[in-house]
Amino acid sequence: MKAGIIGGAGYTAGELIRLLLNHPEVEIGFVHSTSNAGNPITSVHEGLIGETDLRFSADHPLDSVDILFLCSGHGKSTAFWAENTRPQGLKVIDLAQDFRDESNGYVYGLPEVNRGRIAGADLVANPGCFATAIQLALIPLAAAGQLTGDVQITGITGSTGAGVKPGATTHFSWRSDNMSVYKAFSHQHLLEINRTLSSLQPSPGPVLNFVPMRGNFARGIFIAAWLKSDLSADQARTLYADYYANEPFTHLAPAAVDLKQAVNTNKAILGIEKQGDNLLITAAIDNLLKGASGQAVQNMNIMCGFNERAGLNLKPSAF
Repeated sequence: MKAGIIGGAGYTAGELIRLLLNHPEVEIGFVHSTSNAGNPITSVHEGLIGETDLRFSADHPLDSVDILFLCSGHGKSTAFWAENTRPQGLKVIDLAQDFRDESNGYVYGLPEVNRGRIAGADLVANPGCFATAIQLALIPLAAAGQLTGDVQITGITGSTGAGVKPGATTHFSWRSDNMSVYKAFSHQHLLEINRTLSSLQPSPGPVLNFVPMRGNFARGIFIAAWLKSDLSADQARTLYADYYANEPFTHLAPAAVDLKQAVNTNKAILGIEKQGDNLLITAAIDNLLKGASGQAVQNMNIMCGFNERAGLNLKPSAF
């Protein structure tokens, strides 16, 4: 199957190219980048040296590919379709936030909730990175009607979560040995998180108090969510283990979770602790993989009837 990529110079596109080059069922048809047209892919994604001779394309012949990945910034997917017409039968996975509200016929691409709908979809909106980690930490509780009252959430993300364009808060000299809070209680991913949780537990819905943080590392997301709960630790672990029993990438850890268990993989690693009436759920993902390109490939596999793990057998950077 042939794949096309729009917005090929960013971090998510670089990871997507890496995955698709090693996918047994896919050939890359084009990687479009206006600013890099004609240049080798490896002039931007240097980690692919020796892996490909592909060059960035100035054109994006949509009728030459079977599936299209939109990897440009938020808002640009809408602009792209205002200027282009989707050929009949072309499957699309959008990695921006433009269609995560399931507008324009898109299905929200969180496999752990929407696998059946994704399998029958031609248009999929890939979830956000923080949204993926937080939803996977909470959806078993919502599905069991156990997610009520206030939920306190702290999350820390690596600098790649801010995108490839440099800024004041991504510069190495600022980020190194530093941390900061941003968009406290107002992060844009709360919209899609609340939509999913409300679909699983319509009423009474939880109140999510989310404080995101910038971390002094390149990649990964670590979430700590806690709430008052009548469930014992064993009951909560059973609930999560049962919910994710057949999931290929979401796993309940037997002990404490750390970020390196998930970085460089498409896994979400979850942990459960109980102190008094406080239930703590921790979650670790790679923001560029399970939080972006890896989940996009997982969605492609589901959409196209491939093995869901195809192209995603990755080793964590555990040491």
